Amino acid sequence: MKSSIRISASILSADFGKLNSEIQEVEPFVDMLHVDVMDGHFVPNLTIGPAVVKCINTKLPVDVHLMISDPGKYAPEFSGHCQMISFHAELFSREKLAAMVKQTKKLGVKVGLALNPDKPISLLEPVIDKLDYILIMSVFAGFGGQKFIPETIEKIRALRARGFSGDIEVDGGINPDTIHLAYEAGANIFVAGNAIFGQADRKKAVRLLRQSLMH
Repeated sequence: MKSSIRISASILSADFGKLNSEIQEVEPFVDMLHVDVMDGHFVPNLTIGPAVVKCINTKLPVDVHLMISDPGKYAPEFSGHCQMISFHAELFSREKLAAMVKQTKKLGVKVGLALNPDKPISLLEPVIDKLDYILIMSVFAGFGGQKFIPETIEKIRALRARGFSGDIEVDGGINPDTIHLAYEAGANIFVAGNAIFGQADRKKAVRLLRQSLMH
């Protein structure tokens, strides 16, 4: 059974020069904020660290996606300023992955694993029943504004067919033309960046996303 439907605004597409103002503008219309943390190593881009996340002023749940080589080192620095933390499964052996999930749960946050488009869901198998959510990347992690990769839909279907009942979050190329594909496959959290912050009327942009879910 799918959990509640949520639209998560990705601040990667916001104007960082007036970040809290950007957040306040969309806050009444979205359900969560999504924060992409990149280290320039695991992915080629470099974004923000815990100091910026600490300064985010919002009443919304904050979901931090750690696209970094050493999430175990930095997760504690983010945990006091967010409710959800995800990192990439391929960084760890089976044994270390289980330990990392357990360690992160002790920080008092919901824990998820992220999968890039070229990674199989079998990577999640050792810990899948311990996860609060799974983040399916429908583009390759590292840059915003990429086009949705439709093949990733099959991963969502496979996870639901396997019986995974937690949240399935989809990030990458989500817009009014693609969001319903992910929803119909079984996803319930939809990360949108440019489809929200790249639009002149952000309220209308979120409304269009919600309307598209129903089609």
